[in-house]
Amino acid sequence: MNFKKIWDFIWHDDSFASWIVNVLIAFVVVKFLIYPGLGYILDTPFPIVAVVSGSMEHSSSLDKWWLENQDFYASYGITKTDFKNYKFTNGFNKGDIMILYSKKNIKLGDTIVFQGTASEPIIHRIIKLNKDGTYQTKGDNNPDSRRDEKQIQEDKIYGKAVIRLPYLGWLKILFVEFLNIFKA
Repeated sequence: MNFKKIWDFIWHDDSFASWIVNVLIAFVVVKFLIYPGLGYILDTPFPIVAVVSGSMEHSSSLDKWWLENQDFYASYGITKTDFKNYKFTNGFNKGDIMILYSKKNIKLGDTIVFQGTASEPIIHRIIKLNKDGTYQTKGDNNPDSRRDEKQIQEDKIYGKAVIRLPYLGWLKILFVEFLNIFKA
């Protein structure tokens, strides 16, 4: 086969085989070029993550949500004014895509992705900077911090969320759930 035939097969042929080859090429380009390139630029091994739980969802306006949660945050010295200055003050939803950036310069109120004891990384908000240099987080929609998020070491952190792309993560979630059908 010469180069022109291969090129025509990939880019101009309308066959099922050509479609499969295009999907495979796209997968390879994204997995081995784009994703690692973004990781290098954004200084994180996971530059793009899909939110897979509702732990950061707010079911009401910030004012109403704050009334329901102010006692918890007050016990950590966090005021409503503080919270309003945090990124993602209205939380985010299952199915959103989050763009992550470096774990450098993490501060109170940042939303980080870290590896807890579960198999999937967790994305929650920092509510406390511990004196030993570790961090405590909590999902905005959770009643309290989980046991594995009270002393998060920096080496367990992948990065902090900087951009939210609503609902685009549903594609990944549905695909993973589809694949899980075959695991059972």
